[in-house]
Amino acid sequence: MTVAAHPTADGLLLRPFEDTDAPALVEAYRDETLRRFTRTPVDDAGQAAHWMGLQHEGRAAGTRYAFAVVDAGELVGTVVLKRGTPGGETAEVGYWTAGPARGRGVAPRAVEGLTAWAFAAFAEDGLRRIDLLHEGDNHASCRVAEKSGYAFTEIVPAFPPYPLDGHRHSRKRLDGSERSGSE
Repeated sequence: MTVAAHPTADGLLLRPFEDTDAPALVEAYRDETLRRFTRTPVDDAGQAAHWMGLQHEGRAAGTRYAFAVVDAGELVGTVVLKRGTPGGETAEVGYWTAGPARGRGVAPRAVEGLTAWAFAAFAEDGLRRIDLLHEGDNHASCRVAEKSGYAFTEIVPAFPPYPLDGHRHSRKRLDGSERSGSE
């Protein structure tokens, strides 16, 4: 399935990553909080190119739709839809916000935009539920989930590489359709 449209989010630009994002990506990954909750290091231009290559490969395979989150021309985060099986009923949303942009509502707006886009773009492809997973001690991600309409579903036991139990929040295709416009 080819996805033509990009998600939209209130006051933010969501677009595929570009080569020119590499310096901002490296800068964002200098933040210890971001590094704690992500798995792939981005310490230099080579690692940034590798990271962006993974995003492009995932899009081509139909398993990963990553978007740069841009505010006033500045890369302030990323939001991604992960579909382990194209055509499957479930997917996962992931995101991070650059340190200087935290507290401005970037993550909830980006997650909400991606969620509405995903349910619209993949409705006929069978997508029915999107999960948001995070480590149990990541209280900021719990708030993002709540603000984005993702209900707490369960505690997920620790599983490498994550050393702590986590939370699963979920949103079904019909959840909050009046608010999100996802229907």
